[in-house]
Amino acid sequence: MTLRAIILGAAAGGGLPQWNCGCENCNLARRGEIPAQTQSSLAVSPDGRNWAILNASPDIRIQLGNTPVLFPTGLREMPVQSVLVTNGDIDHVAGLLTLREMQPFSLFATNGIHDVIAENPIFDALNASVVKRRPILLNEPFELVTNLTATLFPVPGKVPLYLEGDQVQTDLVGEQTVGVALRTQGKTAYYIPGCAALTPELRAQLEGANLLFFDGTLWQNDEMVRAGLGQKTGKRMGHMSMDGPDGSIAEFANMQIGRKVFVHMNNTNPVLRPGSTENARAQAKGWTIGQDGMEITL
Repeated sequence: MTLRAIILGAAAGGGLPQWNCGCENCNLARRGEIPAQTQSSLAVSPDGRNWAILNASPDIRIQLGNTPVLFPTGLREMPVQSVLVTNGDIDHVAGLLTLREMQPFSLFATNGIHDVIAENPIFDALNASVVKRRPILLNEPFELVTNLTATLFPVPGKVPLYLEGDQVQTDLVGEQTVGVALRTQGKTAYYIPGCAALTPELRAQLEGANLLFFDGTLWQNDEMVRAGLGQKTGKRMGHMSMDGPDGSIAEFANMQIGRKVFVHMNNTNPVLRPGSTENARAQAKGWTIGQDGMEITL
């Protein structure tokens, strides 16, 4: 068995171009001068026949249509066995509403994330008698699809935007934001599309990984502020930036990881421009800039 991973969507919430944004990246993408990207999602399989989708993007219908290995194999037969969501963010759960056509699959998430979904009655459209809710305990291995073992583990983050109160803790560690470890044939891949900090515990866990898909939301912590597009920093949104002394490029510099891939990149992030200085700097430090449709095999 080998692990196949296909990036269905490399962008953060809003995608590229974002519908209401006139930033440089969005305008370049509209003109076809840089690749457009859909919202954050990954498909994984141990054999190329049985697949799981990690995070149900609002763009999932387009993503499924762009990925031939996920096409129906019969009238109502699909190679997708399961969907797993890593947090309750809109860009990771809204796509569940697209998957409501009485198609059986397992929906994996922590109890905390399942509770968030259950509290919103619109998700009742995803018939629970057909789509089985599968609560997963942290740090307990389970079969994500046939012959592929996964483990959920906590990473620093925050509650979804729609659940924020007056005070927001951006480095919560618990069930609200998780990473996914995927293990097959003695190799391990990690998927962490949202992370506020590389803690000592997380550093120890990721050391020696064969493959890492990691949160690449912003290049600079104050990127959106500088661009005049908002007042929130990356830290306020619960995301590490790529650049800077406490950014992911610096934090991972001395770690032994086989391949590092940035995913979940905001529409403002200059690494999305293939010819940019920032793109070149990230690649020079050993990072791959994720793209829709990119496939990596372990």
